[in-house]
Amino acid sequence: MDISQIQSLIKFVSKSGVNEVELETKDFKINIKTNKAGEPTTQMVAMPQQNYIPQQHAAPAPVAAPAPTPAADSSSKGGETKSDDDKYVTIKSPMIGTFYRSANPESDAFVSVGDDINSGKVICIIEAMKLFNEIEAEISGKIVKVLVDDATPVEYDQPLFLVDPS
Repeated sequence: MDISQIQSLIKFVSKSGVNEVELETKDFKINIKTNKAGEPTTQMVAMPQQNYIPQQHAAPAPVAAPAPTPAADSSSKGGETKSDDDKYVTIKSPMIGTFYRSANPESDAFVSVGDDINSGKVICIIEAMKLFNEIEAEISGKIVKVLVDDATPVEYDQPLFLVDPS
């Protein structure tokens, strides 16, 4: 949940006349209470993620492992592939959720391999607790590889895209 969503929730609580709202996820817990003057007070508590991160970090390894295997067959290509991967920037998931490449099943993907992107462009959506969070590119460049299949679960800090910033 980003800051704009939290601010929207606070505004909603202050306008609705509700005395208290509590929202809890795996990552954090928000408790919004209104005081006697009707102004909301917010308390946010971060929850540890230790149980979740190690389990999913094992899952991306098989995705990344097939790329070096063909490169190992040809030693000259192996060096080139490694240096190519070093120049790419990895866009990682900022949260736990379900990864979607498009806004709905009928729509085209936000980005595909070969597309040029600019900082701030929406590149995918991650659904977390029935909230659809648009993920924006933090860099400009060209999409080289999509590392996650559509409609699959992703973990915090899991690689999603490889981008060539040049």
